[in-house]
Amino acid sequence: MSSRQIEGPLRREKAIIEHLFIPLADGARLAARLWLPERTPAPAILEYIPYRKRDGTRGRDEPMLSKFAAHGYAAIRVDLRGSGESDGLLEDEYLQRELDDGAQAIAWIARQPWCDGKVGMMGKSWGGFNALQVAALRPPALKAIITVCSTDDRYADDVHYMGGCLLNDNLWWGAVMLAFQGRPPDPAIVGEGWRAAWLERLEAMPHWPALWLEHQRRDAYWRHGSVCEDYSAIACPVFAVGGWADSYTNAVSRLLAGLKVPRLGVIGPWGHLYPQDGAPGPAIGFLQEALRWWDHWLKGVDRGIMREPMLRAYLEKWTPPGDRDPVPGRWIAEARWPSPRIERPIWTFDGGGLRAGAEFVTAGQVRLRSPQWTGAGAGEWMGTGVKGQAPVDQRGDDALSRAFDSAPLAKSIVLLGAPEIEIDLASDKPVAQVIARLCDVAPDGSSRRVSYGVLNLTHRDGHSEPCALIPGEFVRVRLKLNDCGYEFAPGHVVRVALSTAYWPLLWPAPEAATLTLRMPGRLTLPARPENPQDGEVRFEAPESGTPTPTHKVSAGSQNRTFSLDLLSGKATYVIDARGGLFGEGVVRFEETGTTLSHDMRREFAISADDPLSARHVLTQTYEMGREGWRIRLETRTEMWATASEFRLRSTLRALENGREAASRVWDATVERDSL
Repeated sequence: MSSRQIEGPLRREKAIIEHLFIPLADGARLAARLWLPERTPAPAILEYIPYRKRDGTRGRDEPMLSKFAAHGYAAIRVDLRGSGESDGLLEDEYLQRELDDGAQAIAWIARQPWCDGKVGMMGKSWGGFNALQVAALRPPALKAIITVCSTDDRYADDVHYMGGCLLNDNLWWGAVMLAFQGRPPDPAIVGEGWRAAWLERLEAMPHWPALWLEHQRRDAYWRHGSVCEDYSAIACPVFAVGGWADSYTNAVSRLLAGLKVPRLGVIGPWGHLYPQDGAPGPAIGFLQEALRWWDHWLKGVDRGIMREPMLRAYLEKWTPPGDRDPVPGRWIAEARWPSPRIERPIWTFDGGGLRAGAEFVTAGQVRLRSPQWTGAGAGEWMGTGVKGQAPVDQRGDDALSRAFDSAPLAKSIVLLGAPEIEIDLASDKPVAQVIARLCDVAPDGSSRRVSYGVLNLTHRDGHSEPCALIPGEFVRVRLKLNDCGYEFAPGHVVRVALSTAYWPLLWPAPEAATLTLRMPGRLTLPARPENPQDGEVRFEAPESGTPTPTHKVSAGSQNRTFSLDLLSGKATYVIDARGGLFGEGVVRFEETGTTLSHDMRREFAISADDPLSARHVLTQTYEMGREGWRIRLETRTEMWATASEFRLRSTLRALENGREAASRVWDATVERDSL
């Protein structure tokens, strides 16, 4: 039997405890769901998130945590304070109280008769964030963590800001949180007090998007919970996982480079998903990898996991732009990261195009000013593996940018890491943006985005203290693009495309700026030579445990449209999802009889030369319940701006069995801070 395999036949968990409470020192209780193995005491694995263990993540939790229980672990899913059936209020992301509660939960778990005193913590997204952050508190019973699709830097790589620019996903996520946190505790669990707790949560609900918009620079608010501030605080082993189609991937390489504890990284082609469900594929047997990790660090059983290379990554190959599943490519490995094998060749771009080496043909200057709706081909900032989210053919955005092309390649180029752009430029406005895309142009002319980076130019020297540009004065700008793993094929063209707008991904600067680029510019590529050990990288096929009994009540849908009024120059981009946040469909959980439905429509509008015409409107309906208990939440969130202020308005209407139970209105004005 290979050391990679898990010993023994697959067993079912001994028992599932649908609900239990974890008491905290201040008298509050955290709601939990527990999967117990056949033999106890056993090591425990914790996931700690606000997305409701009773219904919100039930379909995902069951097959994953039952798999762990079947292999000898007590698996426990805990809702944060103020979410699901937990007591109290949820007032923000990653507050110190959340982390302290998590540390208390770990100590409580370690004391239970079904636990042997050793605890592992894992999570995706929010749960990946707080796994890192709780690990930095060093609770004694926490022996190892797995962090998936998360970040070590809350300002650099989260749903709020990118490169010092405001992401439109800040408003999207804030609107989603209005619905998610507007859901009541389940009366089947908490009894008659559910309604009072629900109304209290609705009354105390913060205006999520405005809360985050009040911090437009990397201040103490964002430094809190950013473990990159002190990697040495983490003393337990870390397994970091990401996907190229996700938006949190850069953190994997930073964690591998910054941590000093035993650590591993895996980056696949996936979006914001656990890799056993990875889309676009190929998905992998991630739960088997996780069990190898837990066996090593929680049971002291060697399954060979720590003999794997430090970084295993999927090297993507050319595929036509847009959706493709599975993604062509192969697995590669680096024994250490940063890898001493990665070379950093310089390419130069100027009026003569893009070429390898430091030589250039022409000096001079190039002017750049893009229509405000440049970026319609960007796809989603955070892909979730859903059709329509991937970047489409970049030729439309390329035509609205300043593009620099290489000659067709004579041989392939393999990249692993972050490309970087360096250029001298001047702006005619004090606040401006620059966006750089690295594209692969096929012989037929189609253009695929390989990587991209964005920069608010007032943040050119750092994100803590923005500094306005002096119109007409040249400054040197270094722009690091997102990490990528990609192979350019012979005959293809490497393209660098620069623009001054990227809508609807980014909120625009207050004025339409013209940039003057001083030639030449420099492109540094993370070139990777072949490694004979690449062929040794392999993963087992995806497996999972017991599925959740569900019934698809109705199919979902998602539509995306972009339209341009040729008379007014106004562009409109609409994403309309029905039946689920990403169009998954309406689902009923058979064990609880609870049905869930979520509709959301996002509308973006902007005119070609007027950034102050930008408007983002989200309307959503969330319905949940069963016979005799029906909850409906209706929200509308919108944002617009003047030259000096952002304006946000949100409304929420909550209904119980068709009758209004509560309503809220939020109006916020937030001063623009070099944004």
